[in-house]
Order: sequence, then structure tokens, then C-alpha cells
Amino acid sequence: MRPATRSGLRSQPTTIHRDTDTQVNPHDSHGSPPHASPSPIPAPPPRKIDSLLAPLAEELAAVEAVLHQELSPYRERFPELLNHLQAYQGKRLRPALLLLVARSCGHTVPAHYTLAAVVEMIHTATLIHDDVLDEAAQRRHLPTVHARWGNKTAILLGDLLFTHAFHLAASVDQRACRLIGSATNRVCAGELLQWAERGHWHLPEAKYLRIIDDKTAALTECAAQLGAVYAGGTEEMVQAACLYGRSLGRAFQIIDDLLDLTGREDTAGKTLGTDLIQGKATLPIIHALSQMPRNEAEEFCQMLQNGQSERYSYILAVLQRQGSLEYARRRAEEALHTARAALLAFPPSTHRDLLDSLIDWSLQRNV
Repeated sequence: MRPATRSGLRSQPTTIHRDTDTQVNPHDSHGSPPHASPSPIPAPPPRKIDSLLAPLAEELAAVEAVLHQELSPYRERFPELLNHLQAYQGKRLRPALLLLVARSCGHTVPAHYTLAAVVEMIHTATLIHDDVLDEAAQRRHLPTVHARWGNKTAILLGDLLFTHAFHLAASVDQRACRLIGSATNRVCAGELLQWAERGHWHLPEAKYLRIIDDKTAALTECAAQLGAVYAGGTEEMVQAACLYGRSLGRAFQIIDDLLDLTGREDTAGKTLGTDLIQGKATLPIIHALSQMPRNEAEEFCQMLQNGQSERYSYILAVLQRQGSLEYARRRAEEALHTARAALLAFPPSTHRDLLDSLIDWSLQRNV
């Protein structure tokens, strides 16, 4: 189902026809992270999260240096493809989360910068594959990889990032590979389950939460866990880091699903409305159906299934009337409340304060 073009909501989504073992040492002789190599392309436009994470800029630059060095051999062979990929790099939320948790536990070590790069490679690979599944035309205000080079190239590039991420993780130790492998298995299983359930609008809320806890929250949980484990955090800290990352990831996906319904493409910089098009039952739809009489619910499902784009405004009006948009937002707030409570396991610090600020940003973001 394609949403109709509506002023103040979104534009119509574009129709789509369908030897590198050397690592950067993240610390110099004084224990400070190095600056990243200059980017061969202009930096993406600034975002609010960039200013929030400004105190972490030097350490995130160290992660960028690892990413740049690890991907350099592929950039030499596929320069246009890799440079395009760097142009729409993400928020670097997961590397930041890993480093902030490590600092909240006491300190960072060289392995943290390597693992932050690993987590970001995996996240980027999932985005490339997601864009293929969603037939999304735009990300970060640029064409998606599959929109520009086709599905086969996008799938192969995502696979390359996945395999190199594990190659790099193996340079740390076996435990890192196991933790990252477990999280990646959950991500793939969550995506597979969501795909299998497409068009099932009466999806139970518990199954929806399981899907997003796997496909999105598994990687934020893993990032936080890696930060705590490799900083030598106590068992209480490790468990708190997992709970924080999992809860933050759950809330992030719920808000993302809301933005897919109500956001603006010119602000988000990516194709919106894909959940309805692909038949994905997200929390607002699930809640609305649970509130309706049987006959009304079946009529609503039929409208969703038939892809009546001209009724998109009506669908939004139904969600608003049933209180479903607000319900989803409250569920996100509940998850963030759990994340905030988990931070009490860490001693007060500026880094813990930044983790707390990420909670507010997650709820208020519009991209």
C-alpha cells in the first residue's frame, strides 16, 4: 500500500523496478585515540545527535579510523560504491553506546574501538539489506545502494560487510565472536519472522515486541554488553548494560515505526511509508485493531490489504481516533523508563549522563 502525497506528512515513495588483518591501534603512547583519516567525500549534514555526542568526538574518530582502514582494500576495488556508502553513514549510535558504557564502567581499551567498528559494519549491512526488502529508494537524503546499483550489488555488499565484521571480531577473541554472532543471529531471525508475518495485521503485540527486540534491540544490547564486558565491568554492570541497550533499542524501533506513519521524508532523508506497503503490522496498527469491533476491524484490515493509497489519510485518522499513535508512544516511554533505571548500576559520571541524554533524544527524534 502506497501512502498518498499529503502536505505536511510525506511525499510519494519512489517506485523501484526492481588481505586486511592490519588494524589501527586505537591509542597512542599516551592512551588517547587517534584522529580518523580524512574522508574522501564531504561529511554528511549535521544532526542533533552529533552535538549530543560531541564530547565523544575523539573516540568516535578512532572508530572511524578503524572502519576506514578495514574497508580501504574494498574502496580501492569499488571506489564509487564504498564512497557512496560512507556518504550516508548512520548516526554511529551503536559505537557511541559501546564506548559510553565502557567509560561508565571505568575505562576503554583498544578492543573497544575494534568492536565498535565491528558493530557498525553489521548495522550498516542490515540497513543495506533492509532497503532491498522494503524497496526503499532513499536513505540519508541519497539513493539507496539497491536503487542505484540494483538488488544483487546491495545484497553482495551487505554480505561483504557481514563477513568482514566477523573477520575483524576474530582479531579480538573468541568471546567477542560468540557475543556478536549471537546478536547477529537474533537480528536475522527477527527480520525473517517479520517477513513471514507480513500481511498478518492481527499480529499479537507480544510477537511484535519479540520481532523488534531481535531485529533492532539485539544489536544495541550487544553494543552495550561489549562495552561493559571489555571494560571489566561487574556482573551487575554487564546485566544493566544489556537491559539498557535492549530497552533503548525497543523504544528506538517503536518510534521508528511511528515516524514511518507520521514523519516527513524531507526531514527523515529516507523513504517512509514502507511498513504499510510491505504489509508489516506495527504497534499502532496492532493496537487499533485490538480496540475495534470485529466487523470494523475486518473492514480496516481489508483496506490495509488492498493498498488503497488514497485512503492513507483516513487510516491515520483511524489510528488517532483509537489513540493508537499515543499508545505506541507510551510503550516507547515505558521502555525508556526501564533503560533509565538500568543506569543506576553505574557510578555517576559525565558518560552516564550522556547515556541518560540518549534516552531523551530517542523519544524526541524526528529522523
